[in-house]
Amino acid sequence: MRFDVAVLSRTGGRARNEDACGYWTSADAGCWVVSDGAGGHGGGDVAARTVVGNIVREFAAGPRISAEGIATLIRGANRAVLVRQRSSRDLHDMRATVAVLAIDCAREFALWGHVGDTRVYGFRDRQLRFQSRDDSVLQSMIDAGYGSAGLLRSHPRRGVLLHALGTDEPMPPSPIGDRPVFLRDGDAFLLCTDGLWEYVGEAQMEHGLAAAANAASWLAALEAEVLQRALPGHDNYSAIALQVSEMGDATRFDTL
Repeated sequence: MRFDVAVLSRTGGRARNEDACGYWTSADAGCWVVSDGAGGHGGGDVAARTVVGNIVREFAAGPRISAEGIATLIRGANRAVLVRQRSSRDLHDMRATVAVLAIDCAREFALWGHVGDTRVYGFRDRQLRFQSRDDSVLQSMIDAGYGSAGLLRSHPRRGVLLHALGTDEPMPPSPIGDRPVFLRDGDAFLLCTDGLWEYVGEAQMEHGLAAAANAASWLAALEAEVLQRALPGHDNYSAIALQVSEMGDATRFDTL
């Protein structure tokens, strides 16, 4: 299995970049992580780096690609943020979102999970097949019938989250599915913070993927959309784009 990976993380119109991205791959497995931090006095960037570093390190030490394995990684990252909170008064209120994608290369399947409003998107045949649901107050209202999905990009309280890393409260991660999804040549994934998806609609994601020669050019097209649409002072924006190829078994017909 071959991975074409591109990573993008920009400060945007802010003074500090509080996003973080990271990944680890081997011949047997891969793990990709994006996090968006929040907190005064530099706490947001510390929280995001703590989440990404902890998940990548723990996965590399012993890849465990299952729904429970991803939940364990997320819970471990939450504990790591809590420990860092106690190390400094300036960090006591820091929080972070997270999106995690893991792939088993031998068995050619993917699993993923997230907390907060950092999203995971999956594409097959250059078309969007799924996107994660935000752990936000606004998303829960929309699910209950109070408003449309368009509010997720325009409502003034769209960033109020139900769950984030950095709390002692029960915080179940939000796996998109607890069964593995077997991959096909050309399947693509996008993990991104709200600073990117707020300005890039799903149709633009599909269009950029269809026109892109590789993961890097796909991300470049998405960044161009952000820069064209974003207002002054806009948020940090970060993403990992991943395309898979050279699959060993072309007879699988599982769908994203």
